[in-house]
Amino acid sequence: MTRTRAASLVAMSAAAALVLAACGGGGGGGGGQGGGGSSTATGLFQNCADANTCNAVPADQLKQGGQVSFAIEKNIDNWNLNSSEGNVFETNMALKPLLPYTFITTPDLKSTLNPDYVTSADVTSTSPFVVTYKINPKASWDDGTPVTADDFVFNWKTQDGRDCPACETAGNGGYDQIASVVGSDGGKTVTVTFSKPYTDWKGVFNSAAPLYPAHIAAQHGDLNTPAGLKSGFDYLGSTPVNYTAGPYKVDSWQPNVALTLVPNPAWWGTKPKLDRLVFRVITDATQEPLALQNNEVQVIYPQPQVDLVSQVAQIPNVSQTQGLGLTWEHFDFNLVNPFLADKALRQAMYTAINRDDIIAKTVGQFNPEVKPLNSHMFIPQQDGYTDAVTPTGQGSGNIDAAKKILTDAGYTGVGTALVAPNGQAVPSFRIRYTVGNAVRQSECELFASYVKNLGINVTVVPTDSLGKTTSSGDFDIIVFAWVQSPFVFGGAQQLWLSTSGSNYGKYNNPQVDQLINEAAASTDIAAATKQLNDADKIMSDDAYVLPLYQKPTFVAVQNTVANVRNNSSLDGPPYNAAEWGLRSQ
Repeated sequence: MTRTRAASLVAMSAAAALVLAACGGGGGGGGGQGGGGSSTATGLFQNCADANTCNAVPADQLKQGGQVSFAIEKNIDNWNLNSSEGNVFETNMALKPLLPYTFITTPDLKSTLNPDYVTSADVTSTSPFVVTYKINPKASWDDGTPVTADDFVFNWKTQDGRDCPACETAGNGGYDQIASVVGSDGGKTVTVTFSKPYTDWKGVFNSAAPLYPAHIAAQHGDLNTPAGLKSGFDYLGSTPVNYTAGPYKVDSWQPNVALTLVPNPAWWGTKPKLDRLVFRVITDATQEPLALQNNEVQVIYPQPQVDLVSQVAQIPNVSQTQGLGLTWEHFDFNLVNPFLADKALRQAMYTAINRDDIIAKTVGQFNPEVKPLNSHMFIPQQDGYTDAVTPTGQGSGNIDAAKKILTDAGYTGVGTALVAPNGQAVPSFRIRYTVGNAVRQSECELFASYVKNLGINVTVVPTDSLGKTTSSGDFDIIVFAWVQSPFVFGGAQQLWLSTSGSNYGKYNNPQVDQLINEAAASTDIAAATKQLNDADKIMSDDAYVLPLYQKPTFVAVQNTVANVRNNSSLDGPPYNAAEWGLRSQ
């Protein structure tokens, strides 16, 4: 599963910088260091010197018209990306051509101003900390209502945790530090005053947490009251999008089939060349190569697997590439389970897990660059990356060390039928993954085999809705990926704070909360980075989440299609969907 905010289960923060990756914060101070290095590339992607211009064709060399279909692996169950249930990577990609946002993450993993919606965004005061946005004068919703400060206010109040405490958000990091949002110049200037400095200020209102239309939400509740905000917020999640402020608008939605977009005639930016852009739902990734070969889709972005990669390589006139970027795979415990609330049991189980073996038997078979990830906060391309996991022994596959942890903690039946120190038999646990994902199924089966050596039984149970499963806590153990933005400080708030809606396993450590919040409010990036790494050491010892590896991203494109490229961030390939088109020759 992938989310999208700071991370997308496509879950997000820096107010929501992540997203869940169902298959669903970057570097220093939101600068977004590092690139999504390509390990394999063929055809049009081969020898790309610049990740931002791969497969690039000028607009005047594209055909006018035609259709491109892009495969997404999850149905859209909730349309509000800013909600804990709706914060799913596939939904984030499908809505990218429809909703406004201030910053976007490009394929080189850098955060870039989005001039279609804001012509400038600057810190205009440091005491108090103030950010001023200038909205593009032409920016408007397709019903003629301008994009204004009202949209910023609504999206702030539904995510700050105060004005709408019942709004189930993906995360409130950053938004909870905003003291006021004031419009001027007819609502086209937005002045955002923070209660204290916010390191990742570019992460609020960005592509991980786009703006939803306040005027439509107001039709379903009084936005001056908590109940009205909640009503509007929920309406935006339950109702398929029938509005746009982007280059495309919705033509039709068929659940579990396809979201079809057509050009928005009111769009003020570069006009799309395509007549239709279709996000086709294919929940079984093994069917994507066949759909690509049969021209049912022209672009696929599945989680790469051995058979899938080799099948795509055999399809004529198709180019493919892999990248390692801001998406990372992990196991999570649900600490609401009274047995898993015991740290010693968690430490022992994670120590029994062999990450090198998992990689060798899954993604390592088609990408030799994949290595164990040893941080909850940073990826290796980022300056702050520090190994906090290896010293704990977790992920090592050391069964003897794992058994000793249990014995020292007072467990009996170690290696046969585990019994807790209080005399209760340790029950069977359920580990969950997104249905149709062979890599994750293998990871779950391997997890079960490792802990069987400790006397623990684990049952593998797939889910067909990652967002619902995580947000409801319907798991004991789960594997998915976070798809992140470059905003690591806000992302840490989204994922790890005890108060965050994206903290699905209900992890709670006051010291970690304090360090993460202090880092997010720091103006000293070096000091903030150290605070995150200090928090990481505590989290690693607490054995709540075990990072596995940077998940390879994989895009395959028919050679007739131009301007589609890999983007190993929460934005995914549709970050530039308005530029997609068919080659004229």
